[in-house]
Amino acid sequence: MVQICETERLLIRRLYLEDVPALTEILSDPEVMKHSVRGVCDEVATREFIEWCMACYDSYDLGPWALIDKESSVFIGFCGVSPEIVAGVEESNLGYRLATNFWNKGLASEAAKGILGYVFDKTQYQSIVVIIEPEHVASLKVAEKAGFSSFDTLEFHNRPVRLYRLTRQNWDALHNKAMHATSA
Repeated sequence: MVQICETERLLIRRLYLEDVPALTEILSDPEVMKHSVRGVCDEVATREFIEWCMACYDSYDLGPWALIDKESSVFIGFCGVSPEIVAGVEESNLGYRLATNFWNKGLASEAAKGILGYVFDKTQYQSIVVIIEPEHVASLKVAEKAGFSSFDTLEFHNRPVRLYRLTRQNWDALHNKAMHATSA
């Protein structure tokens, strides 16, 4: 199993076909998939998603990655950066899905920050976007906690969404300020 990085409470690693049952359980939950353009996923759709993730790793060295709770070793969802066509342009999009029993614990924000740190520290990507429906308040909070602030409103898969962008320069400025605040 290829580990990508870790946070205080999470191990972040590549997804594998062995993850199909655990991920299917999460992606077949209508509450988890309420704001997904894919909709609820059965085992076949989940397998296809993981195969697509594996192709992303080969082509981009990025993709949605498995989130494993360090304390229990339980698979709790995924978070990662993958290619997405937005308004005719390929963007690097941050996406995340967690099992409902892991909601409201700060884990999505922790995963997003860990992955953004990895992407901006270990790759040449200059910006990451996140695409969120305006009524998806929890996801908006995750994005804001991760450092996304300004957004454009556009249509994505026939839905009105907010497109937030975080640049490497913004990320570095946020984290230099944070380092200065803790060292002062």
